[in-house]
Amino acid sequence: MMTAPRIVVALLGAILVTGCASHAQRVTQVRDAYYAGDLAAASAAIETGLSGGKFDADVLKLERAIVELSSGRPREAEQTLREVRDRLDHLEQKSAAEAAASYLTDDNRRAYAGEDYEKVLVRALLALTNLMHDGGDAEAYSLQTIDKQEQIIAAGATKKGENPKLAYQRVALAPYLRGVLREATHVDYDDAERSFVTVCNWQPGFAAGRFDLERAARGTHSAPGNGVLYVFALTGRGPYKVETVEVPSSAALLIAGEIVSAVGSQTVPPNVAPVKVARVVRSPSNSTHVLGVTVDSQYRGTTETITDVTDLAVKQYDAIFPQVVARAVARRIVKKGAVYGAKEVSGIEKGSLSGLALDLAGVAWEATESADTRCWGLLPDKIQVLRVELPAGRHGVALQPIGSTSWMPGAGTEQVEIANGRNTYVLTVVPDGKVVGQMLVSKP
Repeated sequence: MMTAPRIVVALLGAILVTGCASHAQRVTQVRDAYYAGDLAAASAAIETGLSGGKFDADVLKLERAIVELSSGRPREAEQTLREVRDRLDHLEQKSAAEAAASYLTDDNRRAYAGEDYEKVLVRALLALTNLMHDGGDAEAYSLQTIDKQEQIIAAGATKKGENPKLAYQRVALAPYLRGVLREATHVDYDDAERSFVTVCNWQPGFAAGRFDLERAARGTHSAPGNGVLYVFALTGRGPYKVETVEVPSSAALLIAGEIVSAVGSQTVPPNVAPVKVARVVRSPSNSTHVLGVTVDSQYRGTTETITDVTDLAVKQYDAIFPQVVARAVARRIVKKGAVYGAKEVSGIEKGSLSGLALDLAGVAWEATESADTRCWGLLPDKIQVLRVELPAGRHGVALQPIGSTSWMPGAGTEQVEIANGRNTYVLTVVPDGKVVGQMLVSKP
């Protein structure tokens, strides 16, 4: 039988294991360096974080993929994203040991399995990165994106027949890329048309989708002697997680604790520490722009949003937020129950000094909880695109945020080769009205 001092020591051990530093605090250096355009510093901070522990490794690799892509290394970015994709798939298999440990500490003690929107977007970004260096697997990644989001939604059904994930917004970028690639075969226009129908259904505000659909229905990729330029832009600062206090749940636990202490043979630790949970929020310092595209000094149009990443992430997380709260409340109940049971097992009398010591240790134990704020923090706010048909040959392409009177710092004019009857792709990252890294151009 454990004595009260030994139980207190055990609780203090759990407190030391839990720790209090949040993921958001640990990666602030990464994000600050990245948004300042210092990719070397961002990369160094990521590698430092990777050497510091296993629980943040996968999510830090997601950040590394964005840095690699912005640095003009799409092949390395694709490899990193593939690694994390496979790892997140593996982590969908529940670990009983990690689940038990998280109830004694918090969810930061579990390997990060990714939010639903991240599992889908990792595949969408795989398609884009592949386009920029090879293109051979881009359609397969697009199909994987579509399939994965349907699997996630289907798995959201409860035993009661409820499914909050039915409200999930779909990622229109995936069928859009498939339509673009099917159209470029000059044969599979039916497949392209079906894909563009899906785009219009999933992203009805995407005005260009109607023109894409009409073009595919006519069976025309481009006029003879012309090719097509697609400008993709990852714009704005994307969503991230913050720690919040769930007030109703904290109040309910306080009342429940008072009832148990009044009618039970033991007291439970007072509910001093609030119930902490994570929320996905929009970046307060967002400056998302649509980009004006100029080709050979002639204005050719503006990019348009094909996927609103922030809106997608916030709405998806809101749909499952009750489950997040329920898990946090269950963790608190487990901890209170552990203290209550420890008093019973050790024969501590109600109101004794030993019982008070255990209550204080229990309060400290609960206070160490941190919300799991791990997330893919370098995602863009929006993914945008513009299609421009051009004569075959070499063209100078420049980008400018609409509403700005000067060209974006770091953008310049990029020379792009357009091949007859083929697609060429440009990708740029513009989080704050300026290019981070370099503009990427595919080979026709």
